[in-house]
Amino acid sequence: MIRLFSTRLASKSFLILLILVLLQTKNNTLVAQASFKIAKMKYGGGGDWYCNKTSLGNLIMFCNSNLRTNIAAEEDIVEPSSPELFTYPFVHLTGHGNVVFNEAEVQNLRKYLISGGFLHIDDNYGLDKFIRREMKKVFPELSFVELPFNHPIYSQKYKFPNGLPKVHEHDNKPPQGFGLIYEGRLVCFYSYECDLGNGWEDQSVYKDPESIRQKALQMGANLISFALTSN
Repeated sequence: MIRLFSTRLASKSFLILLILVLLQTKNNTLVAQASFKIAKMKYGGGGDWYCNKTSLGNLIMFCNSNLRTNIAAEEDIVEPSSPELFTYPFVHLTGHGNVVFNEAEVQNLRKYLISGGFLHIDDNYGLDKFIRREMKKVFPELSFVELPFNHPIYSQKYKFPNGLPKVHEHDNKPPQGFGLIYEGRLVCFYSYECDLGNGWEDQSVYKDPESIRQKALQMGANLISFALTSN
């Protein structure tokens, strides 16, 4: 009887140990799968930096499925003055309103971009005059230039021979892709009159045709691919 009890206790202990090992293995696998994170930028000035709540998650899922990247499923939030900024190879900034960078943020963001970081700015309508002013603080010697359609950013895995796809209509203008180029390297890509991030949102948010969403996600994947391989 005592021997039977001991055997049962040992079996239960082994089962518990096996479960713990499997859980640990699973956790380690999950950590291994998430090679890096991307982030959304939280900025001052009153603009809605937090908009497009489902967009980056969907873009990450698309990239992990189609580019075989290992990006963590949820994006982080990072401020331009944070030392954590340097841990992200790709940072996304969007919104509709005012953006203000203070001096510490200007210096940190410039250092991040010069040292190999990549910033994607997506005008969600109403951002243009503010972001141009603030990025001029970051790079007073540079101006945004429209990238030609043969730029490599339009021909990563997905080909866009006519430039950015048009997701939403605002002022009846064509979509444009602008860049800040520092010492020959594209450090910041600015999508204007495009609403690219809106196209990454859950289909239920804007009810865009799936063909439009796919084009937006493909272009977003090109941005991440470019940030990872061209810097």
